[in-house]
Amino acid sequence: MNDLIVTSRLRYQIHQTTSFAFSIVAARTPFQTVANENIDLADDIAWSLVPYGSGTHQLLRLTAEPGELALSYRAAVTVNGQDSPTSELDQVPFAEIPAKVLPYLNPSRYCESDRLGGFANREFADIPAGHERVQAVSDWVTENLVYEGGTTDASSSTTDVLLQRAGVCRDFAHVAISLCRAIGVPARYVSGYGLGVEPQDFHGFFEAYIGTDWYLFDPTGMAKANALVRIGYGRDAADAPFATLVGRADLVDKHVTVAADGQLDSEPAATSTA
Repeated sequence: MNDLIVTSRLRYQIHQTTSFAFSIVAARTPFQTVANENIDLADDIAWSLVPYGSGTHQLLRLTAEPGELALSYRAAVTVNGQDSPTSELDQVPFAEIPAKVLPYLNPSRYCESDRLGGFANREFADIPAGHERVQAVSDWVTENLVYEGGTTDASSSTTDVLLQRAGVCRDFAHVAISLCRAIGVPARYVSGYGLGVEPQDFHGFFEAYIGTDWYLFDPTGMAKANALVRIGYGRDAADAPFATLVGRADLVDKHVTVAADGQLDSEPAATSTA
């Protein structure tokens, strides 16, 4: 169990009436408890929290007039992961994958798993299926990509990242997701906060469906599973942006911090925060 304090501050210059949907609020899950949550906005701006997807993900929605918009979010989050012996987390046979999980086997905008089947099977087929194989995929991404800002943009897909072997957290997650799907493991993108992430920002990592649940992995190698605070998830980063807007506004400043109240557990464990 880890107690984390997450904060994010966003500032926009709005040029015309603009509607926003922010994905910055810590999710409510059986293994992630949120307390002392605070959302700070100007008094004249009405906002609401709207459940999204499975309901654990919440969107902060508002409409603002021209001028400056300053938004801050702060919460104390206890991550109390479901620890399972990794030896018990087998790959789920296709015939037994729940229907609601099946979409996370398919290629998506950024995760071109259909183009990586041959490579993925040559690289990982000899590794025992289940948690060990997914961990091997995550480790391969950590070891073979360089974390380097400015090397990718919003159009960069898995194949683009693999060609240049560099990217940022979302790119690392996309490559790992694509490789997992290519070997028959459902995988999805997760947005959130991560303790130890440098440079600190909204973090991208992934979940794989093994055993009978979703388990977190961070292929950047910067954060342990029990140091990740989940915000939302989707097929890839296109489904989980920190902000979506209709109107005209420029992001002027973004500041994210994650702090721990106590020292992180040192024992390795597979942690589910689904």
